Formats: sequence, structure tokens, C-alpha cells
Amino acid sequence: MTEISFTLNGKEVTYEGSYGDRLLDVLRNEYRCTSVKCGCKEGECGACSVLIDGILFNSCCVAMGAVEGSSIVTMESFRETERFKALDKAFGELSAVQCGFCIPGMVLAAEALLSKNAHPTEEEIREGLSGNLCRCTGYNAIVNAVNNAAKEGNGLW
Repeated sequence: MTEISFTLNGKEVTYEGSYGDRLLDVLRNEYRCTSVKCGCKEGECGACSVLIDGILFNSCCVAMGAVEGSSIVTMESFRETERFKALDKAFGELSAVQCGFCIPGMVLAAEALLSKNAHPTEEEIREGLSGNLCRCTGYNAIVNAVNNAAKEGNGLW
């Protein structure tokens, strides 16, 4: 057993386990971060998306040994921010949420994009969300929601 220290949603934590354990499993099973979902186990769907040091990652492809000293953000803490409120409002107004399975990953992908580019074009939004699969909405509503959040939340990013 090893000790791996990192910051999770603003709190210092120490995981006692293997360096090879998947971040996805640890977040769900040890820290009850249920917004992080297992969709594909291959880094293809984005349902397990998290921000590690501000960069979007698929947690199913990240070994615990890689997060030592990092800061990890999941929807459990991001949903408390003003940036989330702008995204939440836009997603709701444009009916960009149907089943909800993909939405935590989509929202974190939008945050990752907007934190680097506060006024993206439609093409840039589509590229920024491209690692996240949605089987319900057809993407247009989600793209429009991110675009509206960028406009309405001007100054937040």
C-alpha cells in the first residue's frame, strides 16, 4: 500500500492504495464522487471527465500514481461556482439536458474550453466538446448552451 496525496474539490486528501488504481474507481468508490461515471473504460466517452490542475482528463485513463500533488475538480465542487451557474442556466434554457448521463463531463469540458477561450466560435465549442459522447441531444442544444453561457457569463471566464 502506498499513500498518494492530492487535493480533491478543494480538500487535501490521502489515498492509501496502489499507484495503478484507476482514478475513476477511487473517486467513485472511496470519495463518493458520483458525478464521475464509468461509460466506456477506454477514454472515449467523457462520462468520467474531471479537471486535473485545470486540464480536462478522462479519469478512466488516469492511474492514481499520476495524481500525486495534483488538484482534482469534479462536479461535486464545480457546481458551487458562479461559472457553473452560468452553464447550468444556459443548459436549462436551451433544453440541452435529457437523460443527464453525459452532462457532468460536458459541463467540465465546457469549463475547460471557456477557461482558455472565453469567446469560442461554434467550431471551437464543437472541438472542445468532441471527447464527450451524448446519445440523447444531438449536440446542437449543448453547443448552443455553451455559446450562450459564454455570452451571458461574460467576465466569468
